[in-house]
Amino acid sequence: MDIKFVNRKKINKAKKRSSKYKPLLEALDKLEVGGDAIEVPYEDDKNVNSMRTAVYQYNKDKGVKIKSGKDEDRKKIYFYREE
Repeated sequence: MDIKFVNRKKINKAKKRSSKYKPLLEALDKLEVGGDAIEVPYEDDKNVNSMRTAVYQYNKDKGVKIKSGKDEDRKKIYFYREE
């Protein structure tokens, strides 16, 4: 294995891939404690798990507490902010 150190300025950075949940994450920035919730429709449980994973990562990165609730009959998930 040939390992070589190179100057970081020579490394071309690829543009960070845009998340399909970017609109959701931007909406989370606008949530207030005790305020309105965000309602998001979903197709199947895999979508719900992916959204929740993105939101939990957002919680960790921003140091906030956003929780979720799911309405299986209407196929909607709700996100709201707590203290």
